[in-house]
Amino acid sequence: MNLKDIKNDWIKEFSQPMMIAGPCSAESEAQMLETARRIRETHANVPIFRAGIWKPRTKPNGFEGVGVIGLNWLKKVKEEYGFKTATEVANAHHVDAALEADVDILWIGARSTVNPFTVQEIAEALKGTSKTVLVKNPVNPDLALWIGALERLLGQNINNLGVIHRGFSTYQKTKYRNNPNWQIALDFKSEFPDIPMLIDPSHICGNRTGLAAITQEALNVGYQGAIIETHSNPDEAWSDAAQQITPEVLAELILNLKVRNSGLAGFEGEMGRHRTLISDIDFQLIELLSQRMKISEKIGTLKKENDIAIFQPERWRTITEYAVQKATETGMSRDFIEKIFKAIHEESIDVQNGIMINR
Repeated sequence: MNLKDIKNDWIKEFSQPMMIAGPCSAESEAQMLETARRIRETHANVPIFRAGIWKPRTKPNGFEGVGVIGLNWLKKVKEEYGFKTATEVANAHHVDAALEADVDILWIGARSTVNPFTVQEIAEALKGTSKTVLVKNPVNPDLALWIGALERLLGQNINNLGVIHRGFSTYQKTKYRNNPNWQIALDFKSEFPDIPMLIDPSHICGNRTGLAAITQEALNVGYQGAIIETHSNPDEAWSDAAQQITPEVLAELILNLKVRNSGLAGFEGEMGRHRTLISDIDFQLIELLSQRMKISEKIGTLKKENDIAIFQPERWRTITEYAVQKATETGMSRDFIEKIFKAIHEESIDVQNGIMINR
């Protein structure tokens, strides 16, 4: 059996979009129960309550989760409010403890997915389980690692699988905590359309303001649900406070979501997929242009310090010839490429002129 053969009927148990919500970290029994109660009282369609029990942190000496005691709080949430429960596991010990506590859905985090040895350990500890196991994309943009993690789980007869798109780390400073890189996630979805995919807007955005837009964008291209960090008092959260929302805000967000029923096979879904990819590429173009202009600023400073003229004809001819060559290689219009490079060059001259005049 391979990944394309598994049925993944587990997703049919839930209405779509399938929503998973709860705090980034379990902090206390009171915090867990209050968050669960308020989610339930909003009547939002949230069947699954999540909480981080163990928290992998970038640096030592930070809050790394309450540990096993938090699983008892998850059990109380299930008993008192009827939620199914979900948590992250990062090693065999976590798996054993979560299974003993009868957690319904387990997920493998981005930092674990990137390490095949860790995934193999988790897979062997889960061998043959009927629990649903979700795999977040690895922190770095590597589709093969993502697929490989699922194959390791399938190799241990784990058949109820899904994935979570939580964005990818980058050293560049952008408006996202983790860049969506929609292309990678949609390549996965295109290759494995029967594996349910959820969006994790909390980790993509890193703040509260973009959650609704990212979630809707994911639903537009056929994702089946979302996992959103929700806390009874987000501003006082012990971890990732900026990206958590209250149960009431969550309910409003869910109410305003629109599910695209046609999926990728239909016109609307396919159109949405293309538009999402265009938006992603446009964002990358803007980021690259911004970087280019910053380099132009440095060149402008050097020219000023050394009394060098801004416009260098030889350099412009080299850039133009290269652009024409690339247009030919890619089959794009020569005129179009020349217009783009002319506009970029003119902006670069303006940037350098500003430095010459103002410094």
